Amino acid sequence: MNSAEQFLQDRLQERTTKGLFRQLINTTLPFDFCSNDYLGFAKSPALKQLIEAQVKNIANYKNGSGGSRLLSGNHPYTEETEQFIANFHQAAAGLIFNSGYDANVGLLSAVPQRGDTIITDELIHASLIDGARLSHAERYKFRHNDLNDLAQKLKNAKGLIYVVVESVYSMDGDTAPLKEIVDLCKQHQAHLIVDEAHATGIFGHKGRGLTVQLGLEKDVFARIVTFGKAVGTHGAIILGSTALRNYLINFSRSFIYTTAAPIHHIVAINCAYQLLTTNDYPTQIAHKIILYNELLRNINLPIIKSSSAIQTILVKGNANARNAAAGLQEKGFDVKAILSPTVAEGKERLRICLHTYNSDEEIRNLAEQLKTLQ
Repeated sequence: MNSAEQFLQDRLQERTTKGLFRQLINTTLPFDFCSNDYLGFAKSPALKQLIEAQVKNIANYKNGSGGSRLLSGNHPYTEETEQFIANFHQAAAGLIFNSGYDANVGLLSAVPQRGDTIITDELIHASLIDGARLSHAERYKFRHNDLNDLAQKLKNAKGLIYVVVESVYSMDGDTAPLKEIVDLCKQHQAHLIVDEAHATGIFGHKGRGLTVQLGLEKDVFARIVTFGKAVGTHGAIILGSTALRNYLINFSRSFIYTTAAPIHHIVAINCAYQLLTTNDYPTQIAHKIILYNELLRNINLPIIKSSSAIQTILVKGNANARNAAAGLQEKGFDVKAILSPTVAEGKERLRICLHTYNSDEEIRNLAEQLKTLQ
């Protein structure tokens, strides 16, 4: 075995010994409380029919795009879809990326420059962390949702300042105090970037996100909306000014140097947004969230308060969290354990996702099973 292969084996063995070895699994449990498909769009027959009908209306579409957007991969329909989505979220313009990871890395690696400052909430997504690392800006973290700590970091910032938060945090499910953060950014001439991945479809009129719900869309420099959660498809869009869109087309490496998504992929995104406008999905998912929280009030478990579709029960220790999840899975409830180092040691948890297709009875039955964890 050569030295590189030995390195791989040693690292994998180390992870296995610590009980942290990851592997791909196929889950077919009857009650989904795991996926990010909050509105059921990923499995929606109506969306599938809409996509199939719309694809037929695009003449001579290709199986693949054939190149990057700057070469052969652009299409008028893609640009129309970008503007349609931007209008939906009350933004001037938008640029589609192949994934949320690509969008976050592409934005933060391209916009902040040497001499600038990026200040991030300590719990932001790994893709935002990686994007910030790729920039030449100074980087600081502030304690999660801690406005005083953010204010202190802003006082020490130099150059152009970018504050990066999620509107809904993917592991805790709690929301950022966006109004207060906007006020702080205005005081320090900082530019706010909000990842709306887990707020889209859940908050705001027709699911426009928490930024729009709070009327802050004009106060935010950039928003990232991903399509792989409530929108039920794949990809992401960066929303902002026309200047930001043009800048990213010119300087964002994860946009420039990658093959564009095929047109039927863009059709799926467009159709999902059409479906969003047809119903009051935020009210539907809110009913499930309220019901779950009412049931959990009578159960003595360490939870993180959340008004989003992501609900968390802390179960300290990787082995304990894994065993708790396995017990629920044996009863048919697809609930996953989130282990350290994905979350901080001592903050291991069960991450429970609620969906419009979870019946009230399923949620009540889940709550009954959670009582066994007390």
